[in-house]
Amino acid sequence: MKGEGGRRKAEDKGLKTKTFESAGAAFTGRLGFALGRQLNAGAVVGLIGELGTGKTVFVRGLARGLGLRGARVVSPTFTLVNEYLGKTPLYHFDLYRLGDPSELDSIDYRKYLSGGVCAVEWFERFPDAWPADAIVVRFEYLLPRRRTITISGESVAVERLKVRV
Repeated sequence: MKGEGGRRKAEDKGLKTKTFESAGAAFTGRLGFALGRQLNAGAVVGLIGELGTGKTVFVRGLARGLGLRGARVVSPTFTLVNEYLGKTPLYHFDLYRLGDPSELDSIDYRKYLSGGVCAVEWFERFPDAWPADAIVVRFEYLLPRRRTITISGESVAVERLKVRV
């Protein structure tokens, strides 16, 4: 069974899903940190959600979880990709301004896929450009300061994910 953009749906066999409720930026960052601690180079994390739902806050936590403590993580809306180098580099993409998947080729995005962890904001725009085993993180508004964050993927990192409240 296929989901949007040809991706497998969470109910498909082998796909693990965890849902969290976030009451603010601190929890969202801790959730990103917890996932980052589980990831290795080659992982792709697709981020889906409206403006202001916490995607960049999550990536800041992800960077800390990867050991990139001093990284000043900002959204790469105008640069398309920000690189944070360390033991396991983080490549932070923002596809919001792209109109066509061929525009990804202008930044040679494939070169990033094996050298570090790729965090991709607006992943839903071109989901088929990324590996099928990408971890997908969905951010949805509940109330002005509350979000539902659903993480799914085949990765053991999803299964092991735990966050202290």
